[in-house]
Amino acid sequence: MSATNWVRLMTMVGLVTLTHGVLNPALAYEEIAVTDGGTLTGTVTLNGKVPHPKGYNLTTLPDQVYCGRISDGHGWRLFQPFDVGDGGVFRQVVVYIESITQGKPFAEANPPRIEARDCRFLPMVNLVRDNHDVVVVNMDPAMHDIQAYETSHLGPRVLFNVPLPISERYPHQAGLNPHFKKYYQGQPVTQLVHMTKNRRVFVMQCGFHAYMESWALVENHPYYAITDEQGRFMLTDIPPGTYKVVVWHPYLHEAETKEVTIQSKKSTSLDFTITAPTGRLYANQMVENPYTRYTITEKVQSSIVPTLEKQRYQ
Repeated sequence: MSATNWVRLMTMVGLVTLTHGVLNPALAYEEIAVTDGGTLTGTVTLNGKVPHPKGYNLTTLPDQVYCGRISDGHGWRLFQPFDVGDGGVFRQVVVYIESITQGKPFAEANPPRIEARDCRFLPMVNLVRDNHDVVVVNMDPAMHDIQAYETSHLGPRVLFNVPLPISERYPHQAGLNPHFKKYYQGQPVTQLVHMTKNRRVFVMQCGFHAYMESWALVENHPYYAITDEQGRFMLTDIPPGTYKVVVWHPYLHEAETKEVTIQSKKSTSLDFTITAPTGRLYANQMVENPYTRYTITEKVQSSIVPTLEKQRYQ
């Protein structure tokens, strides 16, 4: 790994390694038949001003024309880790039960699929299982690769670093056309996720485009959920008992934890209100009038056209 990528990774994972609630050693989990389980539903909202996004000068990175289809109109690409809707609904947040040792079996499911689309890894927040596969697909006419790491308070460790093939169906000049909006799937890349030393956080970044990030929390039992477009979550077939429920997001300083009692065959509601973090969260946090040591001429700016999405600083 190059020195530049190492510094970039350490900047990314610095917040996560301090996150409370994901550093505990994984406990052995026993699958049992749950016939009297209860259901937990709720919402997660963010209270306060949504933090500013990260900012990337596209003139310093590859594929500025194609990736600039999503940009601010001034040659900058923004990456907003906080997906917050009207009323503060907090999307793409993990909610899970902490330290549950027995319960329902894992559901049969296909491996998680992460797409490189429009120079973004989607979804940004995922759930993965240790010693199981993850599938990554390139949907762009641009070269991407996967630099994947596991991380904790022990620091990061490389899991794999592989290229993402481009579909042969793309015209030769597709990546130089800001108006090109068709998608063709490249050959999917399947990789095994094997965590060590009780690390629980999986992070993936493109080695060519630093604004492409995807994060995952590693499940050690099936009582995990990701909030939907309305900030809602649901956990089902929970054995009766009292539990700690945790809300996790890779850019929160601390996880939020609440205690809840689940009753047999009943539904329980539990809502979370997360205080928005303040201050400078990352080294490349976007500012209203970004200083750049690189000269972005009008000619260069004119080639970076936000034809897909014009991003805003706020």
